[in-house]
Amino acid sequence: MKWVTWERVGVDRIGCAWLIRKHIDPNAEFDFILRGAELPAGAEPFDIPGAKFSHHGGHCSFHALLSHSKLRDPVLDRIARIIDEADTVQEALVEPAAAGLDLICEGLRLISPDDETALSRGAVVYDALYARLAKDMNPISEVNVR
Repeated sequence: MKWVTWERVGVDRIGCAWLIRKHIDPNAEFDFILRGAELPAGAEPFDIPGAKFSHHGGHCSFHALLSHSKLRDPVLDRIARIIDEADTVQEALVEPAAAGLDLICEGLRLISPDDETALSRGAVVYDALYARLAKDMNPISEVNVR
């Protein structure tokens, strides 16, 4: 399936693309458009205002994708909370990883020649985050996210 979002990806869009490819649509293809550009026909938009998979009720686009796909995974729920805190205005800061994840994703965008490369590099970061959070939830077993 073809997915579309704005260019210059950040913490939420990188996270969404990781979630899409890892848990929703392994063969996903992504288009990146300028803000305000017309959406390509047949592409599913995400992290674009007004889209089904965008910010709703104070939550990030990752949260919207997670809710819609009905994935039941406490680690993904925690990642959604981290991205919420990194990408939206929060009254209380409770996720210590949020600021660091945001900073790393911004850095990935800055060192990547294009958005697709930033998504590929970001997937490694989100795989590592998933593995570390999963270890917290089940410290006895090793987690393999390959």
